Amino acid sequence: MHNEADKPPKKSFKVQMLAAREVAIIQSVNRLLAEKGFDAMTVDEVAAEVGIAKASLYKHFNSKEALASAAMVATMRKAQAFIQALPVAQTPLDKIKAVTLWTMALKLQGLMPTLPSQNSSLRANLMANQDYMDGLMDVSDALGGWIEAAQDQGHINPDLPAVAVLYTLFARACDPVLEFLKMGEQHSDAQILDMVMSTCFNGLSAR
Repeated sequence: MHNEADKPPKKSFKVQMLAAREVAIIQSVNRLLAEKGFDAMTVDEVAAEVGIAKASLYKHFNSKEALASAAMVATMRKAQAFIQALPVAQTPLDKIKAVTLWTMALKLQGLMPTLPSQNSSLRANLMANQDYMDGLMDVSDALGGWIEAAQDQGHINPDLPAVAVLYTLFARACDPVLEFLKMGEQHSDAQILDMVMSTCFNGLSAR
């Protein structure tokens, strides 16, 4: 039987409200990063979308880079959780396909932040962010292990360096083909995902 003293202290209403506001801010930033990218997004837009004053926003995050980094970290944690939840019995190739499909589905829904350019201040901020880098290494290690296993099993071209395959998969997180096909309004999201998955894993050669 648990003693009342063993229970974690209940968070105050103020703390709960601040946490909820922080989640709303990150969701807004995530959407704006997906829609516009880091350079075009403004702090004023985020504050207006969440419905708070710009000064209040800065109480949570002290810069535009900090805002974007928080959204990128949140997305990376979602990726880690998705990977950890995959069935152990799945083949390495099936796991790779599942992660790729999940990534592209988020992209198609406008929920995948656009990766920063090489000279972006956000990129430098992310490189210095331990949470983001730890998450990136965790995801890369998992995918890298599956890629090498799939190559050993003959499911992925063994002549390709594993890192080239890894970067090809990461590129699906910012693949413009998804949006181009959606703008055409001739295919459902499921059909678009199926087509891009096919070109990614089967290539363009006639079968």
